[in-house]
Amino acid sequence: MDQFHQGYFINEGTYHYFKPSEIDRRWEMKDTNLANLLAEASNLVGKLDMFSKFVPNIDLFIRLHVVKEATKSSKIEGTNTDLPEAVQSQNQIRDERRDDWREVQNYVEAMNLAIEHLKKLPISSRLIKIAHKSILQGVRGARKEPGEFRRSQNWIGGMGISSASFVPPPHIEIAGLMGDLEKFANSDETNLHPLVKVALIHYQFETIHPFLDGNGRVGRLLITLYLVQQKVLEKPLLYLSDFFERHKLEYYEKLMLVRKSGDLQAWITFFLAGIIETAKTSIGTLEGILNLNRTVSEKINTLRGRAENAQKVVEYLYVKPIVEVSEVTEIIGLSRPASYKLVDSLERIGILKKWGDSKPQKYVFDDYLSLFMTE
Repeated sequence: MDQFHQGYFINEGTYHYFKPSEIDRRWEMKDTNLANLLAEASNLVGKLDMFSKFVPNIDLFIRLHVVKEATKSSKIEGTNTDLPEAVQSQNQIRDERRDDWREVQNYVEAMNLAIEHLKKLPISSRLIKIAHKSILQGVRGARKEPGEFRRSQNWIGGMGISSASFVPPPHIEIAGLMGDLEKFANSDETNLHPLVKVALIHYQFETIHPFLDGNGRVGRLLITLYLVQQKVLEKPLLYLSDFFERHKLEYYEKLMLVRKSGDLQAWITFFLAGIIETAKTSIGTLEGILNLNRTVSEKINTLRGRAENAQKVVEYLYVKPIVEVSEVTEIIGLSRPASYKLVDSLERIGILKKWGDSKPQKYVFDDYLSLFMTE
């Protein structure tokens, strides 16, 4: 990247805070290796977008992509809810696990809410605050000004600000820096490919750290929102939190390297590598869904008189792949004995499996859930 100056560390006596440079300007990308990596990433994201158009009822399958992203993004921040837990209802979760479960659900709700608001709002401080408020609603951090930029100094790591690993700019700088970020996100004059631009947006947002809590989750959510806004993806199907979580140390190191030495190329290289790996995984997941859908349809047809109700249950399973018989009763609107018979039939033809040993018995659409649990 051309003549990038990252900003300054400013001495405040017992600590140094970092004031990043503004980024809303015209850029030049001259590095050949970066250009080759960008071409590969762009090609794969385009393939993912095209592939998604061939998946029938794609919106049915998006929820589990979002839930997986929510579990991974929240895990980076120390929340320990896995995917099988995240797809269950609150009353199916043990009391001691419900706080973590709620944080994951908040992330899912925030993503869905922000995607809906994108229809009438651009990437902006207003949209970011809406998402942030949803993420922190009723969970840890709920007292840390949900939906509002901070009005005090925060820091990352350490027992206090003097031992922090990183101190973002003071709160009086936030309005100006976020205004610059908003202009950059919506400008057509930056001369940057959207995949490079979103790497810069994520870096800058995490560096500003405008909230007292929840910055990491909002910053990672912003990646998907930006790609949808720019129509790089028609549907929200690309999520980097799984990559970031598996390379957590390098993720933080690359962000910090930009602040300390201005090495933006190393950060963008890492980010594009994440795009490439994640796009390949997402394409593989969609291929798996298409194949599974065909196989499941063939199995359902063998049920004859129960096929119509079985199809209703399977459509529900694509959204919530772990169920109890009581849920099946609600879906098909028949008696409990009829529901048990249908569940037995779905188990016999290999669509459902018993899951766990809790009472009441739970059943899992294992072939589907497994598509999202491969690393």
